[in-house]
Amino acid sequence: MVLNPNENYLEVEKSAMSSPLPSPTEPSDEPAEKRERKDDKEGKKKREFYEKYRNPQKETETERIPIRENSSSEEHVLYVWDHFVSQAKAKNVFIMAHSYGGLSFVELMNQREIEVKEKVCAVALTDSAHNIWLQETSKGTQDWMQQHCCNWVSSPEPVDTLLDPMLRDCPRVSAGTERHELTSWMSFDSIFRFFNKSLEAKEDEEAEETSNAVTTRSSSLKYKHQDL
Repeated sequence: MVLNPNENYLEVEKSAMSSPLPSPTEPSDEPAEKRERKDDKEGKKKREFYEKYRNPQKETETERIPIRENSSSEEHVLYVWDHFVSQAKAKNVFIMAHSYGGLSFVELMNQREIEVKEKVCAVALTDSAHNIWLQETSKGTQDWMQQHCCNWVSSPEPVDTLLDPMLRDCPRVSAGTERHELTSWMSFDSIFRFFNKSLEAKEDEEAEETSNAVTTRSSSLKYKHQDL
Protein backbone atom coordinates (compact mmCIF):
# COMPACT_ATOMS: atom_id res chain seq x y z
CA MET A 1 0.00 0.00 0.00
CA VAL A 2 1.76 3.16 -1.19
CA LEU A 3 1.15 6.73 -0.13
CA ASN A 4 2.95 9.15 -2.44
CA PRO A 5 2.63 12.71 -1.10
CA ASN A 6 3.77 14.08 -4.47
CA GLU A 7 0.51 12.84 -6.00
CA ASN A 8 -1.60 14.13 -3.14
CA TYR A 9 -2.03 17.59 -4.68
CA LEU A 10 -4.59 19.36 -6.83
CA GLU A 11 -3.82 22.04 -9.41
CA VAL A 12 -5.76 25.27 -8.88
CA GLU A 13 -5.70 28.44 -10.97
CA LYS A 14 -3.90 31.47 -9.62
CA SER A 15 -5.47 34.90 -9.73
CA ALA A 16 -4.84 36.79 -12.98
CA MET A 17 -2.02 39.36 -13.02
CA SER A 18 -0.68 41.75 -15.60
CA SER A 19 2.36 40.42 -17.40
CA PRO A 20 5.40 42.73 -17.64
CA LEU A 21 6.62 41.18 -20.87
CA PRO A 22 8.97 43.35 -22.93
CA SER A 23 7.40 45.38 -25.76
CA PRO A 24 8.36 44.48 -29.33
CA THR A 25 11.11 46.53 -30.97
CA GLU A 26 10.55 48.76 -34.01
CA PRO A 27 12.29 47.96 -37.34
CA SER A 28 15.62 49.72 -37.86
CA ASP A 29 18.14 50.41 -40.60
CA GLU A 30 20.80 48.21 -38.95
CA PRO A 31 22.65 45.62 -41.10
CA ALA A 32 20.79 42.34 -41.42
CA GLU A 33 23.50 40.28 -39.69
CA LYS A 34 23.66 42.62 -36.69
CA ARG A 35 19.86 42.82 -36.50
CA GLU A 36 19.64 39.00 -36.62
CA ARG A 37 22.08 38.68 -33.72
CA LYS A 38 20.13 41.29 -31.80
CA ASP A 39 16.82 39.50 -32.51
CA ASP A 40 18.30 36.19 -31.34
CA LYS A 41 19.49 37.86 -28.15
CA GLU A 42 16.10 39.47 -27.53
CA GLY A 43 14.33 36.17 -28.26
CA LYS A 44 16.55 34.38 -25.77
CA LYS A 45 15.85 37.01 -23.11
CA LYS A 46 12.10 36.65 -23.72
CA ARG A 47 12.27 32.84 -23.44
CA GLU A 48 14.26 33.08 -20.21
CA PHE A 49 11.82 35.66 -18.88
CA TYR A 50 8.86 33.41 -19.71
CA GLU A 51 10.48 30.36 -18.13
CA LYS A 52 11.16 32.34 -14.98
CA TYR A 53 7.83 34.09 -14.56
CA ARG A 54 5.54 32.20 -16.97
CA ASN A 55 2.23 33.55 -18.19
CA PRO A 56 0.22 34.59 -15.11
CA GLN A 57 -3.02 34.13 -17.05
CA LYS A 58 -2.35 30.37 -17.32
CA GLU A 59 -0.24 29.87 -14.22
CA THR A 60 -1.33 27.19 -11.76
CA GLU A 61 -0.19 26.34 -8.27
CA THR A 62 -0.64 23.21 -6.16
CA GLU A 63 -2.82 22.92 -3.12
CA ARG A 64 -2.34 20.03 -0.70
CA ILE A 65 -5.45 17.85 -0.33
CA PRO A 66 -5.30 15.71 2.86
CA ILE A 67 -6.36 12.07 2.45
CA ARG A 68 -8.88 11.05 5.10
CA GLU A 69 -7.23 8.97 7.86
CA ASN A 70 -4.00 9.00 5.82
CA SER A 71 -2.81 12.60 6.00
CA SER A 72 0.57 11.58 7.42
CA SER A 73 2.91 8.62 7.08
CA GLU A 74 2.12 7.52 10.63
CA GLU A 75 -1.64 7.59 9.97
CA HIS A 76 -1.13 5.74 6.68
CA VAL A 77 0.83 2.90 8.32
CA LEU A 78 -1.82 2.59 11.04
CA TYR A 79 -4.60 2.55 8.42
CA VAL A 80 -2.89 -0.15 6.35
CA TRP A 81 -2.33 -2.23 9.50
CA ASP A 82 -5.96 -1.96 10.67
CA HIS A 83 -7.59 -2.54 7.29
CA PHE A 84 -5.23 -5.01 5.63
CA VAL A 85 -2.34 -6.50 7.59
CA SER A 86 -4.19 -7.31 10.81
CA GLN A 87 -6.99 -8.96 8.82
CA ALA A 88 -4.69 -10.99 6.58
CA LYS A 89 -4.47 -14.75 7.09
CA ALA A 90 -0.67 -14.64 6.84
CA LYS A 91 0.80 -16.33 9.89
CA ASN A 92 4.18 -14.59 9.81
CA VAL A 93 4.54 -10.94 8.83
CA PHE A 94 7.89 -9.33 8.06
CA ILE A 95 8.40 -5.57 7.88
CA MET A 96 11.16 -3.62 6.15
CA ALA A 97 11.18 0.10 6.93
CA HIS A 98 13.56 2.72 5.51
CA SER A 99 14.35 6.10 7.07
CA TYR A 100 11.08 7.78 8.20
CA GLY A 101 9.36 4.44 7.74
CA GLY A 102 11.17 3.27 10.89
CA LEU A 103 9.65 6.14 12.86
CA SER A 104 6.21 5.25 11.46
CA PHE A 105 6.70 1.61 12.49
CA VAL A 106 7.58 2.59 16.08
CA GLU A 107 4.42 4.73 16.18
CA LEU A 108 2.50 1.68 14.98
CA MET A 109 3.92 -0.28 17.91
CA ASN A 110 2.94 2.50 20.28
CA GLN A 111 -0.64 2.26 19.02
CA ARG A 112 -0.96 -1.51 18.39
CA GLU A 113 1.74 -3.10 20.55
CA ILE A 114 -0.02 -6.37 21.38
CA GLU A 115 -1.24 -6.94 17.82
CA VAL A 116 2.19 -6.28 16.30
CA LYS A 117 3.89 -8.67 18.73
CA GLU A 118 1.41 -11.42 17.86
CA LYS A 119 1.58 -10.94 14.07
CA VAL A 120 5.07 -9.70 13.20
CA CYS A 121 7.97 -12.13 13.10
CA ALA A 122 10.84 -9.70 12.42
CA VAL A 123 11.50 -6.09 11.40
CA ALA A 124 14.41 -4.83 9.30
CA LEU A 125 15.16 -1.11 9.52
CA THR A 126 17.48 0.73 7.13
CA ASP A 127 18.89 4.03 8.36
CA SER A 128 15.76 4.42 10.46
CA ALA A 129 14.75 7.86 11.75
CA HIS A 130 12.96 6.53 14.85
CA ASN A 131 13.81 7.58 18.40
CA ILE A 132 12.43 5.46 21.26
CA TRP A 133 12.83 8.27 23.80
CA LEU A 134 11.22 11.06 21.78
CA GLN A 135 8.45 8.68 20.71
CA GLU A 136 7.97 7.53 24.32
CA THR A 137 7.97 3.80 23.65
CA SER A 138 7.16 1.38 26.45
CA LYS A 139 9.72 -0.95 28.01
CA GLY A 140 7.81 -3.86 26.49
CA THR A 141 8.27 -2.38 23.01
CA GLN A 142 11.96 -1.74 23.63
CA ASP A 143 12.50 -5.35 24.82
CA TRP A 144 10.62 -6.70 21.80
CA MET A 145 12.66 -4.57 19.38
CA GLN A 146 15.87 -5.86 20.95
CA GLN A 147 14.86 -9.41 20.01
CA HIS A 148 13.02 -8.94 16.71
CA CYS A 149 14.49 -5.84 15.02
CA CYS A 150 17.79 -4.92 13.40
CA ASN A 151 18.82 -1.56 11.94
CA TRP A 152 21.20 -1.45 8.95
CA VAL A 153 22.68 2.05 9.10
CA SER A 154 24.90 4.09 6.80
CA SER A 155 28.52 3.38 7.68
CA PRO A 156 31.93 2.98 5.98
CA GLU A 157 32.33 -0.40 7.71
CA PRO A 158 31.72 -3.66 5.78
CA VAL A 159 28.09 -4.78 5.63
CA ASP A 160 26.79 -6.52 8.77
CA THR A 161 29.57 -5.12 10.98
CA LEU A 162 28.11 -4.73 14.48
CA LEU A 163 28.08 -1.06 15.57
CA ASP A 164 27.71 0.56 18.97
CA PRO A 165 24.04 1.09 19.89
CA MET A 166 22.98 4.72 20.17
CA LEU A 167 19.84 3.92 22.18
CA ARG A 168 18.44 0.85 23.85
CA ASP A 169 16.17 -0.15 21.00
CA CYS A 170 17.64 -2.72 18.61
CA PRO A 171 21.01 -3.92 17.28
CA ARG A 172 22.73 -1.62 14.74
CA VAL A 173 24.88 -3.01 11.94
CA SER A 174 26.56 -1.43 8.94
CA ALA A 175 24.72 -1.35 5.63
CA GLY A 176 28.07 -1.28 3.84
CA THR A 177 27.54 2.22 2.43
CA GLU A 178 27.62 5.81 3.63
CA ARG A 179 24.83 6.84 1.25
CA HIS A 180 21.49 6.98 3.03
CA GLU A 181 19.45 6.17 -0.08
CA LEU A 182 21.46 3.00 -0.80
CA THR A 183 21.21 1.37 2.65
CA SER A 184 18.21 -0.81 1.71
CA TRP A 185 19.80 -2.02 -1.53
CA MET A 186 23.22 -2.74 -0.04
CA SER A 187 21.79 -4.71 2.91
CA PHE A 188 19.11 -6.54 0.89
CA ASP A 189 20.68 -10.01 1.08
CA SER A 190 21.55 -9.60 4.77
CA ILE A 191 17.99 -8.59 5.56
CA PHE A 192 16.52 -11.73 4.01
CA ARG A 193 19.03 -13.90 5.83
CA PHE A 194 17.88 -12.14 9.00
CA PHE A 195 14.24 -12.86 8.12
CA ASN A 196 14.98 -16.53 7.43
CA LYS A 197 16.89 -16.90 10.69
CA SER A 198 14.05 -15.26 12.63
CA LEU A 199 11.49 -17.56 11.02
CA GLU A 200 13.55 -20.67 11.78
CA ALA A 201 13.94 -19.58 15.41
CA LYS A 202 10.18 -19.05 15.71
CA GLU A 203 9.38 -22.42 14.15
CA ASP A 204 11.86 -24.16 16.49
CA GLU A 205 10.27 -22.43 19.46
CA GLU A 206 6.76 -23.43 18.37
CA ALA A 207 7.89 -27.04 17.79
CA GLU A 208 9.43 -27.15 21.27
CA GLU A 209 6.26 -25.77 22.83
CA THR A 210 4.18 -28.36 20.97
CA SER A 211 6.52 -31.15 22.08
CA ASN A 212 6.35 -30.01 25.70
CA ALA A 213 2.57 -29.83 25.54
CA VAL A 214 2.35 -33.39 24.15
CA THR A 215 4.76 -34.70 26.82
CA THR A 216 2.82 -32.97 29.59
CA ARG A 217 -0.47 -34.35 28.30
CA SER A 218 0.97 -37.90 27.99
CA SER A 219 2.27 -37.76 31.57
CA SER A 220 -1.06 -36.49 32.80
CA LEU A 221 -2.94 -39.34 31.04
CA LYS A 222 -0.47 -41.90 32.47
CA TYR A 223 -1.03 -40.73 36.04
CA LYS A 224 -4.81 -40.75 35.56
CA HIS A 225 -4.62 -44.35 34.25
CA GLN A 226 -2.57 -45.39 37.30
CA ASP A 227 -5.12 -43.73 39.60
CA LEU A 228 -7.89 -45.69 37.95
